[in-house]
Amino acid sequence: MKSIREIYRVGTGPSSSHTMGPRQAAEEFLRRAPQGAQSYEVELFGSLAATGKGHMTDVAIEDVFATTGKPLEIIWHPDIFLPYHPNALKLKALDNAGVVMFSMTVYSVGGGAIKIEGDPEAESKDIYPMDKLTDILEYCERTGKCYWEYVEECEGPEIWDYLHDVWTAMKSAVERGIVREGRLPGPLNLRRKAAQYYVKAAGFRDNLKSRGLTFAYALAVSEENASGGIIVTAPTCGSCGVLPGVLYHIWKSRDLPETRVLRALATGGLIGNIVKQNASISGAEVGCQGEVGVACAMAAAAALQLFGGSPAQIEYAAEMGLEHHLGMTCDPVCGLVQIPCIERNAYAAARALDANIYASLSDGVHRVSFDKLVTVMKETGHDLPSLYKETGAGGLAKDYHQM
Repeated sequence: MKSIREIYRVGTGPSSSHTMGPRQAAEEFLRRAPQGAQSYEVELFGSLAATGKGHMTDVAIEDVFATTGKPLEIIWHPDIFLPYHPNALKLKALDNAGVVMFSMTVYSVGGGAIKIEGDPEAESKDIYPMDKLTDILEYCERTGKCYWEYVEECEGPEIWDYLHDVWTAMKSAVERGIVREGRLPGPLNLRRKAAQYYVKAAGFRDNLKSRGLTFAYALAVSEENASGGIIVTAPTCGSCGVLPGVLYHIWKSRDLPETRVLRALATGGLIGNIVKQNASISGAEVGCQGEVGVACAMAAAAALQLFGGSPAQIEYAAEMGLEHHLGMTCDPVCGLVQIPCIERNAYAAARALDANIYASLSDGVHRVSFDKLVTVMKETGHDLPSLYKETGAGGLAKDYHQM
């Protein structure tokens, strides 16, 4: 299993798979392409083509190729799916006669990560010897360690500097988004809501205030993502508001030291990493259960880490966070990361806190393990028809057209 650095990537929205991944693919292609190309061609396939306009896929690619000063043509194939993953692109460098000098096929597999066809060496190395939460839980019970200590053991102490940067970016996204008003970009003319939720929440007392602030913080980050702002994948751009919404609220209301928040981030990152390794965090592959569902599991685990839960209770919280999102479709209206994505982030943040409370009242013993649930989530995702997996063709997106 790879580093949790691949779960937490600081970058610009609105989509990790449709914006960050293609941008990275274009940059890597230009690093490898031979000198002397006179023009370039990029073919987009499957989900990447179906909702690429709304996700600004073409804008991300054009920004990279603009540095060459050479012509670029983007060709869209929404009905053609390459075998490895629904998000695929082929990049080509052409000579004066239009003959292909160099080509590269890349898959954007979720969370901003890419896989280059025929080049396994381009992938980062595995650093975790265990990739099942059941095994890690048993290890923690046997050694008396917490999940964050296992993360540090595998990643090295330098992971804390990285997580400090992640937390700084998350806080900044909340604090920018909480004061911004007006409409979000795109044809839906959707108004930002975070500021009004924040103001209204301040007038409530106790439980309602807590819930309102959680909504506001999650909305703030998701709206920053939708407007192309700087956010952190957790585990994706489309689900980037859940974990910061939960952590920011707990940190702010409890005046916690940063060290404890970073440990919670490590715990949440481990949960997301396990799902990425054994199933998928790509909406185009398994639906929104792999994005918002996994984000909810990460946030539930992180919250219970902050509140002193045992490893068994934390595993239970993560299991509930994901279990109650099983089967969730990925159906972005007009291909934008706005409806239903933004609202789902706020609601999942609240559900993460509920899972945290429920598990904290238990002894951590339950029948369905997190690992079993991940297997079921993967199977469920593969059984979903493609129109419910980020193609903008079914579900809530049906009858809407990209503009």
